[in-house]
Amino acid sequence: MIVKELVPTNKKSLLSAPLLSFSNIDNKKPYLDRSKKAQLRRLKVNEHWDQYIQHTADYISNYTVQDFKNPETLNLLWSLAKKCQEHDENELAKDLYRLILKHDRRFLRVALEKYDSLNYNDQIIYADTSHYYRLVEQRKLIDTLAVPKDVLVEMSDNINSIFDDYGMTYSVFDQALLFTSNRTDRDTSDLAIIKEDLYGAKINEDIFIAYKEKYDWTEAVPFDAINSEYKEGSPCMSQDGQELYFVRCNSSLGLGDCDLYVSKKDAEGNWGVPENLGPNVNSVNWDSHPTLSPKADTLYFSSNRGGGFGGSDLYYSTKNHDGEWNKARNMGPVINTKNDEVSPFFHPKYSVLYFSSNGQLLNFGNFDIYKSYLLPDGKHTEPLNVGPLVNGIGNEFYFSIDTDSKWLFYSKSSKGKAGDVLNIHSFGLPMGAKPNNTIRFSGIVKEPTTGETFEGVVTIIDVSEATEVAPRHIRPDGSFDFELIDNRDYLLIVEGDNFFKFEELFHLNGETHVEIPVVRNNTSITFESIDFESGSYRLLPEMENNLHLIIQFLEQYPDFHIMVIGHTDEDGNHQLNIDLSQKRADAIRDYILSYGGFENDRVYAFGLGSTAPIHTVADTEEEKRMNRRVEFKIFRSTNELQEKYKELLN
Repeated sequence: MIVKELVPTNKKSLLSAPLLSFSNIDNKKPYLDRSKKAQLRRLKVNEHWDQYIQHTADYISNYTVQDFKNPETLNLLWSLAKKCQEHDENELAKDLYRLILKHDRRFLRVALEKYDSLNYNDQIIYADTSHYYRLVEQRKLIDTLAVPKDVLVEMSDNINSIFDDYGMTYSVFDQALLFTSNRTDRDTSDLAIIKEDLYGAKINEDIFIAYKEKYDWTEAVPFDAINSEYKEGSPCMSQDGQELYFVRCNSSLGLGDCDLYVSKKDAEGNWGVPENLGPNVNSVNWDSHPTLSPKADTLYFSSNRGGGFGGSDLYYSTKNHDGEWNKARNMGPVINTKNDEVSPFFHPKYSVLYFSSNGQLLNFGNFDIYKSYLLPDGKHTEPLNVGPLVNGIGNEFYFSIDTDSKWLFYSKSSKGKAGDVLNIHSFGLPMGAKPNNTIRFSGIVKEPTTGETFEGVVTIIDVSEATEVAPRHIRPDGSFDFELIDNRDYLLIVEGDNFFKFEELFHLNGETHVEIPVVRNNTSITFESIDFESGSYRLLPEMENNLHLIIQFLEQYPDFHIMVIGHTDEDGNHQLNIDLSQKRADAIRDYILSYGGFENDRVYAFGLGSTAPIHTVADTEEEKRMNRRVEFKIFRSTNELQEKYKELLN
């Protein structure tokens, strides 16, 4: 059983902590230190590569946003990446190529080829999700496997309207869903409407609220304590329910197009007059999509202010000892890209930041949702796409999760085109989007005797909690890996064109690496118990157990076919041996077809007599017994079987 073969692995987690940090990223001017640049040139001329790599990495760590927009300073990233690759500093090389792919589009194909060559054994190759759902349906017919939650559920008319509904937050305090909608009929034609969303100007936007009931939500109603004649949206409730952060646009009291505000409850539980968060947070441009850390001491948001990497970047502000917000800082070149990063969401329990982007390395549509872990040293891990069970060909925005990490809420357009209506969707949180799936389960699929590796698809079904897991393609070297939640029971299913399906239940306990033993198609199976009496083709009772194993195999794999090949020893007449071996093969074929109820073309029979011995010189009774055998040769298609049959006839 594979459960007994699970062994720890020292292979690193899929979560990648960048080796470079950029403490000066918010400086207005490009970084330049002429003496250090001269030192780098000397190290390069003298080919002191170890020192060159170290000092160049230190120099790049001082880069500002402006340096990531300058082709000349970006050339230093290319130079260092190539030298790291030449001197086996592969982790740093991968970090550098990621930065290049996000911020430098001059030689995109070259950078991608370089990065893929380094990331060959760690790349995630998602398989079509239909593999997962097909196998789940099959298991439901076999055992009592819990039914996974729906892949996507558009919320009811109590929440969604024919207009755009988006920008939601789940309030832990009162189990309420707050969101943005432009469904209001209020006339705002006298206002200079400036867009607050990604698609263009709306008639108006207000905050709505609905409360959780047993089976549904109450009908959403306007949040009148906050809504005004201006545009309000993107609400974010503090965990204690005492503060509501949101965006207001076109206000005469605002600093820019759209500003971040906060409203606080008073002693009587009434919401106070909203306060602008001021110039440390807001800019003269568009600022929106606020989200709070669990302790409410860090505010994350999106802004298209000047000095950023792309159209919209993610920023953060921390609270000082006086409870005031410090000067907002750019989240840097690992999170932000040359394109757009919007709608951040910080998990209310775990140190994980989610956001939408159209500029990260792996994407399924236009804007996809990603997650990045905040490490104790303040760095954020390389963003991970949460996978195809969430992201599709359209746009995914405004990601929100309940505290228990069981349900997600997000806005999705069907086609990803301007003008598409955004609606709020909800479904059970799949494994790839979980904030706490940090245990690596990896393996290699290979034939146990020859060591041959195979390609195919690995599917994992969570039988403990029915959390959906996106299936993976096996890499060309036979390897695969997943990030799974620890201390759960899973069903592992491995399928491919060139080997028989492998299934096994296992319990995950810590980071684990497994070897999956699979058997190649068109292989031969011989059972010692299928040993006929001399000169006889009568089936014996002791043969039946193994013959029913063949029947079970054909039932489990309806696309496979069997050829029964009979052999004899060399004793007796050659033609009589041919006839005897054919009768033995026919007897077995008839038994399998009769008891299994299969079509005739599922099983073929052929007698070879003594023409294909295991031992060409059989001096002992044991050697004769081994030659006097029945083989079961397995084929995946009728064509393959018939070709083999014609070969034997000739």
